[in-house]
This record gives sequence, structure tokens and C-alpha cells, in this order.
Amino acid sequence: MSSALKQTFLMIRINLGSLPRRLTISLSMVLSVALVVAVLAGFLAMARGFEAALAGAGSPDIAVILGGGTNQETGSDVPADAIRSLTAISGETGIARDGAGGLALSRETIVPIDVKGSDGAEQTLSLRGMDRTGLDLRGRARLSQGRLFAPGAREIVVGARIADAFPGFSVGQKVRFGAVDWTVAGHFTSGGSAFESEIWADLDAVQSAFDRQGQVQSLRVRLAGGDPATALAVLRERLSDLSGTPLTAIPEADLYAAQAERTESLIRLFGWPIALLMAVGATAGALNTMMSSVSDRGVEIATLRLLGFPRLPAFVATWVEAVLLSVAGAGVGILASRLAFNGWQASTMGANNTKMAFQLVVTPDVILTAGLLGLVVGVIGGALPALAAARLPLRAALRARG
Repeated sequence: MSSALKQTFLMIRINLGSLPRRLTISLSMVLSVALVVAVLAGFLAMARGFEAALAGAGSPDIAVILGGGTNQETGSDVPADAIRSLTAISGETGIARDGAGGLALSRETIVPIDVKGSDGAEQTLSLRGMDRTGLDLRGRARLSQGRLFAPGAREIVVGARIADAFPGFSVGQKVRFGAVDWTVAGHFTSGGSAFESEIWADLDAVQSAFDRQGQVQSLRVRLAGGDPATALAVLRERLSDLSGTPLTAIPEADLYAAQAERTESLIRLFGWPIALLMAVGATAGALNTMMSSVSDRGVEIATLRLLGFPRLPAFVATWVEAVLLSVAGAGVGILASRLAFNGWQASTMGANNTKMAFQLVVTPDVILTAGLLGLVVGVIGGALPALAAARLPLRAALRARG
């Protein structure tokens, strides 16, 4: 066993030592694996970034009340009489109280608006009308510049990602939505969450400007007590007692998680097939590279075999070379993906069918998944050439030298 191991390690050293002579074909294998790993890492980083942006928008102690049997704000309608009935309930409602003794509640509605980007193309953004308590119900939201909109005024506060990506949203500037001019009162951040892709304004001003008097699509509420699950159960029971339009309460985290899952699945649906097709091509390239390597070293392998080296060391040494080249390619691909994709700004259709900006995130699980795919390419692509090296016809190889 000791002799076999020594022979195997010796053949591995000989193989690796001859790499400079075969630099071109070896680099082609490394680069093909690197490309596969980088592409897959890019798609996975996109899915992770989108998921993180929506997950950051959800808070465990916040619930969203929707009406009309839908589980999304788009298409929801909460009638005014239902809001009055909810606020008039005596006793426990599952909703926390504010400093004035009222319910910690924000009435909200969303209006899609078309805004020209820096490239001149129009994109659809979300203008969210809300009560002033809406900012307090978003724990991570902070004004970074300016101030909050004044009640009833046609003023807006703009998410950081919109302020960075679209011209004309500096504090103090006026922008036109539809037939109405709005003044930018401030900018806000929200820890990189989906809220940063929204524009916020006073609910009454939005309803008046877009002829949506009285329309409320959702109620954002803070759950009472230290146990959100218990408070949510109480709230749902109170909502079931109200007559008229059926209302449902959804944890804010669940609302955004469901939206993240749909889009993340779509990204993966496109990303994995493309990466796998490229992996098949890279595997074929690895096979051709290693077969060329075996052919180039045919005399060396034959000579070692004639000196008493068995087939197993030739097989293992060739396979190890393929795997090491794949590992090198995976390392290059991972490094390239981190440099190119990590923190890169992207956008897609997000919540409420409007543009949502987010950052790609190359997480450890993304690196592990993409790296394993690169390793598999080497393991599979090197198996057949390794078998060919072990079965190399000695006479034919030595005759080829002459």
C-alpha cells in the first residue's frame, strides 16, 4: 500500500510539474469552469439580494390588514366603515395603542406612477399614501435628509434607492406626478429594504391628487403585547366579527416573504438551467482538455508504466489534475463573482407590480453552491481521461515517440 501511494504521489507531481508545458489547454479548462461558477453565483446572488430586500421590509410585530379576499396590497380595499368599526371596538383588539391612546394604525394606499430614469426611459414606481404614523410603524426607516411630509400637503419623502437612481429628487425640488406638482421634503433609508424603492406622501393628499377619495388599500398596525402571535390571533378574531367586506390580517414579514419567494423562484428558474447548460459545456471542455493532456503525456505515462507503475496511480493522478484545475477555476469564478456582483445594484418588478431596486449579495451559501458545481465539472470531466490514461496502450505510445 505504501509503495502504491508513493507511486501515486509521484505521478501527481509529474503531472502537475508538466502543466507549464500545457499551459494553454490547462487555462482553457480553468476559465471555462470559472465562467460557469461566476454565472451561477450571479443568479444566486440576485435571488439572495432580492430576498434580503423584502425580508428587511418585514417586522414581526407589524401586521397588514387587507380587504377583498386578497393577500396583496394590490387589489385590496378596506372600506371606511370597517376602519371606523375597528377603531370603535372596546377592549382588546390585538393592536397596540399610541401615546394619545388611539390605535397604532396607518391607513395606506399605493398609486403606480411613471418616472423617467437617467437614461430617459420611463419606469413604474410606487407612491404610497399613508398617515404620519406610517413612518413610526417601519422601525428601520430613518430620515436621512430633510423632514417628513406635512399633513394634507403635496409633499413627498423619497427612498434612498430612488433618490440615487432618478434625477430630480433632491430635497426642495418639485416633481410632477400626473397633473400635480409635489415638493420633495426629504429622503429616507430603511436598511436596504424594499421600502427604499418607494415614495411616501400624506394619504389625504394622494387621494385628492389621484381622485381616490376615501380609498384605503391596507391598514398597517403594531401588534399589542410581547407575543405577536397571540395579538395576531386576537386581531383576526375581531376582524371576523366585523360585518361587510371580509378583512384579513397578515404578518408583515409573511407578506413580503411570499412576494420574495415568487420572484426568487423565477430567478432560480432561469438561472439554474443556464448554469447547468454551461456546466455541460464546461464538462465537455474539461474532458477534451484532459484527453489532450493524456495524449501529450502519453510517452511519460507509458515509460512510468514500463518502469513498474500500475494503472491505478495513472488513473488517480490524471483525475486529481482535473479536479485541481476545476478547483482553481471555481476559485477564480468565486473571486470574480464577489468583485463583480457583490453589492451591485439591480432592479426588477417587485411588490405591487412596481420597480424595486436591490443589491446582489454573494453569501457563503452562494459561494458553496457555485463552488460545488465547479468541482462536479472536474470530477465528471476528468473521469474518462483518467480511465484513458490507465488503459493507455504502451507500445502505441512509445512508437508514437519515434
